[in-house]
Amino acid sequence: MSRSAHPAGPRHADVLPEGHHLQVPEDLNALDPKVWSATTERGDDGVLRVAGLDVRDLAQEFGTPAYILDEADLRARCRDWKEAFAGADVFYAGKAFLCRALVRWIAEEGLNLDVCSGGELAVALSAGMEPSRIAFHGNNKSVAEIERAIDAGVGRIIVDSYEEIARVAFAAEQRGVVQKVLVRVTVGVEAHTHEFIATAHEDQKFGLSVSDGKAAEAVRRILKLGSLELLGLHSHIGSQIFDTAGFEVSARRVVALLAAIRDEHGVELPEIDLGGGLGIAYTSADDPQTPADIARQLTEIVKRECHAADLTVPRLSVEPGRAIVGPSAFTLYEVGTTKELDGLRTYVSVDGGMSDNIRTALYDAEYTVSLVSRASGAEPVLSRVVGKHCESGDIVVRDAYLPADLAPGDLVAVPATGAYCRSMASNYNHVTRPPVVAVRDGKARVVVRRETEEDLLRLDVG
Repeated sequence: MSRSAHPAGPRHADVLPEGHHLQVPEDLNALDPKVWSATTERGDDGVLRVAGLDVRDLAQEFGTPAYILDEADLRARCRDWKEAFAGADVFYAGKAFLCRALVRWIAEEGLNLDVCSGGELAVALSAGMEPSRIAFHGNNKSVAEIERAIDAGVGRIIVDSYEEIARVAFAAEQRGVVQKVLVRVTVGVEAHTHEFIATAHEDQKFGLSVSDGKAAEAVRRILKLGSLELLGLHSHIGSQIFDTAGFEVSARRVVALLAAIRDEHGVELPEIDLGGGLGIAYTSADDPQTPADIARQLTEIVKRECHAADLTVPRLSVEPGRAIVGPSAFTLYEVGTTKELDGLRTYVSVDGGMSDNIRTALYDAEYTVSLVSRASGAEPVLSRVVGKHCESGDIVVRDAYLPADLAPGDLVAVPATGAYCRSMASNYNHVTRPPVVAVRDGKARVVVRRETEEDLLRLDVG
């Protein structure tokens, strides 16, 4: 019996892992606008087009796998966040994805940028980002990184330890400048997210605790140093968060510390940064809030807490990264093999894998996937999209329904891969990392080129 000749109706529907509730899609050709970027559409021929470009042509010109980045969609998301947080500061979180083209886009759309390493700072500066619009994060910045940041004139350094306070102060004093800083505080809020991306509970590496007095002591030390100017407090409670309940608790505790600082030192700090971490839709089951709703709720929370503490409302900062770039890209793969396991599922192997998307293996992240190079009327079958690496955990999409006639040479696309996929990509098994191809108004261009074997060998000096 051929793959397309099975009786109608989905197969393998009873083997989903506990806690997963994947629904059989009514239409495998449908594109959920929550998951895909704004300019993606599917024609009557079943072919996906983005910014007017046929994915078959993109695959032919740029190869697969490839990250396809919708520039118009990303710019629109930048504007949405900028408009929603009028009167506040929006820092794009560069760790989500960073390249020089993207730096220029966010700068043109009026966003600031936060970086968390010397390499990210180098990309920002090389792209012409105004240093005063850069915030420098990180829990263990080297002396060289601190010195470079101060020499460049970055607008703020978020300090994360007593040692770092001393390092930044010394470097600034040597240069005869006053460096603006914020203290990253740990507020004891554990966001409803994966353990490895929850960052405000007590047992983790980031920040200085509010509850044990270390954050207050950091403030005391900074206020005594003439080479540092304390702008305010920074808090980040986690990632992929869909409501503001955690932010409300965080803001209450941060504002309480602001009030304590006022009472002890007679100083009202002018800024509060609530970080980022707002979630996006990776599948149709996810329901993220709009930037406008987030801005309204966070602003109301901060105002309410400040009024209760009789404090002047400080200037608010937020740091969306994933929420901007995540939905703006998809990864385009070519199918290499398929294996149907009777009574279980079909394994679909693609020409990428955990080297271009480690999130499924690392965080048990969920994605969706679609056949994008043709139409299919075949029945949906439970499938697992896997990569080409020598790891049984090399999974791109753990559970999805794909047409039963999927075959080698077909193109499939995984949406919402703009954040952390290229940033966390590796050369595992000496696989070269894919390119990032920006598309806009019917044109495509490479903004990060595909690695080559020559790139890999260039580092090998044995």
